[in-house]
Amino acid sequence: MNRAGGGSGRTGRRVTPDEAELWDRMTHSLDRVKGKPRVAAHAGEAPPPLPAEVASGGAKPKPAAPPKAAVPPPAPKRAAPLADFDRRAFRQVASGKVTIDARLDLHGLRRHDAHMRLRAFLLKSQASGHRMILVITGKGSEAEAGDHLAGMLGKPERGVLRRSVPQWLEEPELRAIVLSYATAGVRHGGDGALYVRLRKAREA
Repeated sequence: MNRAGGGSGRTGRRVTPDEAELWDRMTHSLDRVKGKPRVAAHAGEAPPPLPAEVASGGAKPKPAAPPKAAVPPPAPKRAAPLADFDRRAFRQVASGKVTIDARLDLHGLRRHDAHMRLRAFLLKSQASGHRMILVITGKGSEAEAGDHLAGMLGKPERGVLRRSVPQWLEEPELRAIVLSYATAGVRHGGDGALYVRLRKAREA
């Protein structure tokens, strides 16, 4: 529709003044249509990624701290070496001037049982404050030194404790208890026994 005084419409009829006034009133109350937002140039592109703190709904996680280097365990305390069994101490105990505080007879025991018995005896003797003990192993003989058949049959090996007990006394665990040792005098069994001097508990 054309306003009054305007050109003719498709029918060629001119708009009357009343029609033009009516048209002005109707269009005056209408809001102008806003333009639509322009479409992005690349509709197929994905939206940019959200920041980590927004995507997770919370604060951005902190990077993991690097693992700490493992601290090596402290080196085990080395047992003190055995001391020499001096001649004066030997003469005193062999002659009976120094009393033997306790005795352990390992006769008839298997090697494993004898080892366990010796260890328990030394610990108990040290806890009791003993300083000089006698360990009886039995003499055996050179011919019996290789007697392994008895061990295979479940019987005590003859002469094995005579060889084994000094080796056990040299072990680090027992060196913490034993100060020194020596072959006993004749009156106490000679080659079949050992004098063993113990450390004081505070020295262990």
